[in-house]
Amino acid sequence: MSDEWLDTIVDSRRDATARIVVLDLVSPADVELPEFVAGAHVDVLVDSADGLVRQYSLCGPPHDRTRYRLAVLAETASRGGSLGMHRLRKGDRLRISRPRNRFGVSDEARRHLLVAGGIGVTPLLAMAHALEAGGAEYELHYCARSRADSAFLDELEHNPRVRLHFDDGPDDQRFSAATDIGPPARDTAIYVCGPGGFMDFVISSALAAGWPSEAIHKERFAPVQDADVHTADGSFTVRLAKTGGEYEIKEGESVLDVLLAGGVDAPYSCGQGICGECIVRVLAGEPDHRDDILTDRERADGMFTTCSSRAHSPILELDL
Repeated sequence: MSDEWLDTIVDSRRDATARIVVLDLVSPADVELPEFVAGAHVDVLVDSADGLVRQYSLCGPPHDRTRYRLAVLAETASRGGSLGMHRLRKGDRLRISRPRNRFGVSDEARRHLLVAGGIGVTPLLAMAHALEAGGAEYELHYCARSRADSAFLDELEHNPRVRLHFDDGPDDQRFSAATDIGPPARDTAIYVCGPGGFMDFVISSALAAGWPSEAIHKERFAPVQDADVHTADGSFTVRLAKTGGEYEIKEGESVLDVLLAGGVDAPYSCGQGICGECIVRVLAGEPDHRDDILTDRERADGMFTTCSSRAHSPILELDL
């Protein structure tokens, strides 16, 4: 959880669709906000009384530090976050964290294929802004149920690098993994964000077509698995390398929850295994990875999410 909150003011608010609100946040001191890289998100303290914190992607141009732009979908099964954001009005104050990013543009790719489903367009829109400004080769596919459900059409539909796909539109404009993703292309990266089912379809289609997993970059707004899966299956011990402290992690408990209860200053934010803030390094033992954010390479390098993963070995030593 962020221990350094930034104060902002809602400078403008508009309803982009019946369910999506776009908010522009500025500094109350009329100074530049911290810089961010395309794909970044911030923690938002939606309700300070209840300590309600949610993560939202920054979707404005990264070079514009006068404001941060957020777009928030009103979830039908909201736990309070999206509805709280929709209640904001111009002039309201909002506390946010500094931006952070685990979904940035690949430095190794020459061409970039952005595939967005619904509100998943938010981080990809910032990427498109950055790629456009840098003269990079990219293509953005924006999939939505209908035009009425689509935000940012005013700035996207006349861009020749953007393809719009509506479920209720003609067949020839609907998204097709076979043609819109196509076979593997050297020096090309795929970026996917949107609802879970949509992301699973795009990713599985790309993998089936022969794309290497390293070429596919993703960001989820919700975990693939139920939280219960993160804490199931037996107990084990976590040892902290820096202090020598040992903590028993029982079935039904997460590593993060036990460490926080023990007074350990462990990093975290979403608590669901999708933001990456809680990642630490495993120094000894065999981890049981249950997150949906680490790449195979990062897992091989010893990275570990304390909020959602467990251990196959009796003891897991962490770099904490």
